[in-house]
Parts: sequence; structure tokens; C-alpha cells
Amino acid sequence: MIGSVLLALVPIGLLIALGAVLRRVGFPGATFWPQAERLSYYVLLPSLFVHGLATAHLEGVPVLALVAVLVASTCTVAAALVAARERLGFQGAAFTSVFQGGVRFNNYVGVSAAIGVFGTQGIALAAVANAAIVPTVNILCVLVFARFGTGGRPGAAGLARQLALNPLVLACLGGILLQASGLGVPPGLEPVLRALGQASLPLGLLCVGAALDLSTARTWMRPVLVSSAVKFLAMPLATVLACRALGLHGPAALTALIFQALPTASSSYIMARQLGGDAPLMAGIVAVQTILAGLAIPLVLMVLQGFAT
Repeated sequence: MIGSVLLALVPIGLLIALGAVLRRVGFPGATFWPQAERLSYYVLLPSLFVHGLATAHLEGVPVLALVAVLVASTCTVAAALVAARERLGFQGAAFTSVFQGGVRFNNYVGVSAAIGVFGTQGIALAAVANAAIVPTVNILCVLVFARFGTGGRPGAAGLARQLALNPLVLACLGGILLQASGLGVPPGLEPVLRALGQASLPLGLLCVGAALDLSTARTWMRPVLVSSAVKFLAMPLATVLACRALGLHGPAALTALIFQALPTASSSYIMARQLGGDAPLMAGIVAVQTILAGLAIPLVLMVLQGFAT
């Protein structure tokens, strides 16, 4: 199990490093990266979410209990992080990066780990985990950006508009509706969405690497440590407590723990760039958490999996 997680982390780190090298040598040019970020945010990531949620096979999975555990633990940690913002000393856009670092997760690592541990059953478990957490974290992050981002503080109507027009939220809702309706993705459209979704991971990680500015690494230290403590300590603990409170056990509980101990996603950086967050800080958090995950995830699983299952 731990080996599956570590193997899933290797290509992520290499793609981030490649993005940093490409930006440093000036290839394919400085104007490429902002457009690549927009393509990821408006086309590739939505395709990934629609396809993954609409095509999930959920037979034999305790859907309601697993969803309840994941949503409850995510919302609990998110609320605690917002409540502690002033005490932690993070203001404005910097807080949006800490928040995303604490609550978002890397789908690629989670799916790879679940399949590596549980085989075919892991595909269904990972699909439910994505269906629960992806819409939840995207709605929470849009709310946090609206309140603390540099784009200004909208009123109730403006906030509702941001949620209603956010491409990631719309993609999640669309995928869930297609799944619930039983229609699935139309045959001619399915391979297109799958291909676009598969392209979202490498391009997103290249953009993260291109945005890294190691000259400001010292200023990352505190926000990186706080977001990583939330991600690798608070979130797994909240998940274990939710499993015990809601009676979730076995492979489903272990899947919940795996997903809630993952490093933050490359889409965090794309979202920070598009919605007025601290994008350079977010790139640093993504890179550092990816490295820390190689040590943190095995420790979390060794210490907590007995309590969750």
C-alpha cells in the first residue's frame, strides 16, 4: 500500500521539476504559461471532473457512509482553519493558499493508491471519494477566495454568481447529475472528455513548476508548515473520528483516510492564479507538500489505519 502511494508521487515531483527547468531556460516562452493555466482551469480540469464523476462504478460501495465521512471531516477542518485565521496570522490572499493547502487533495495520487491497494474495488472507492470531496472543496475554496482573495468581497448575489459560474463547481455538478441519471457520458463525447482530463495533470504540474520562485522560499516556511500540519495531521485525525462516529470501517474507511492524507493538488495553483490568490506561495506549498507526502503519508497510514478500520 505505502509503495503504491510513493510510486504515484514520483511522476508528480518530476513533472514539477521539469516545469521549473522549462521556465528557467525560456521554453516555450513566457507567454505560454498564463495561457496554459487558463486552458487547464476552463477546459482540462472540468473535463477530468465530469468524466471521473459520470463514469464511476459504485456497486458494492457504502456510498452514503463514505460520502458523509469525507464531507464531515473536510468541512470540520475547513471551518476550524477559517476560525483560526487571525490567530495564525495569515491575511488576505496568503490565507487562501494556506486554506487550499489544508483542504484540497491530489486526485491522481489517491486513485493510484486506492487501485494499488484494493484493485478493481479501489476504482469504485476512489470514484466515491472524488464525488464527495471534489465538489465540497471547490465550493469551500470559491467561498474563501470570495472573502479573502484580491478580487474584492462580493455581496450575496455576487457570491452566488461566482459559485454558479465556476467551471470546476459546474463540472462536478454535471458529472454527478450524469451519474445519478444513469445516462452517463454520450459515447462520442466520452473519449474526448477522458483525453482532455488526462492532459490536465501533466500540464497543471508543469505550470506549478514554472511558477516556483525559489528566491522567495524563506517566506514560504510558516504557511507551508501550517498548511502541511492541517493536511497531514488535522485532516487524517478528523477523518478517523468521523469514521468511528459514523460506523465506517474496512476498505472504505481506509480509502477515506488515504484520500484525506494526500498532498494538495496542482489545481490549487491554477485556482489561485485565476481567482486572486497568492499563486507563487501556492506553487511552493504544492511542491513542498508533494515532497513531504513521501514521508507523511506512510506515517499517517501506519499510525492511524488501525483506528479507522
